[in-house]
Parts: sequence; C-alpha cells; structure tokens
Amino acid sequence: MAYDTREPTHGSSHSVEKSTATSGDIIRILVAIILPPLGVFLQVGLGLQFWLNILLTIFGYVPGIIHAIWIILRR
Repeated sequence: MAYDTREPTHGSSHSVEKSTATSGDIIRILVAIILPPLGVFLQVGLGLQFWLNILLTIFGYVPGIIHAIWIILRR
C-alpha cells in the first residue's frame, strides 16, 4: 500500500502577502492612543468611521482606541 506524501493543495496557489506598518501608520497609532478620533480622521477623513469613533470614545476611551487602531491597521 502506497501513501501520498505530497502536501494537499486546495485548488489554488495564492501567496499570502503580509502588510507591514509604515512610519505614517506608526505616527497615526501614537496619535490614536492619545486622541482616538484624530487618528481615525488622519486615516479616513470625516466619514462614518470617524463619527463612530467619536461615539465609542465618548462611551469609553479604551473602545475608541481599539477601534482607531483597528481602522489604521486595516487600511
């Protein structure tokens, strides 16, 4: 009985790209820790995410920071 020792493929050969934080991202993250809405504003402008971050920051400083960092790293 012979066993197949090859690694299984799942129908595609996609390479995984890892994004790295730029120096601008690092500055925005530091700003987001001090004032979360400003960090989001620097990333996306006056959109829905900015207003959502203001609301989260009013309800709690930590949720505002988490959301701001998530927005900065996601884009």
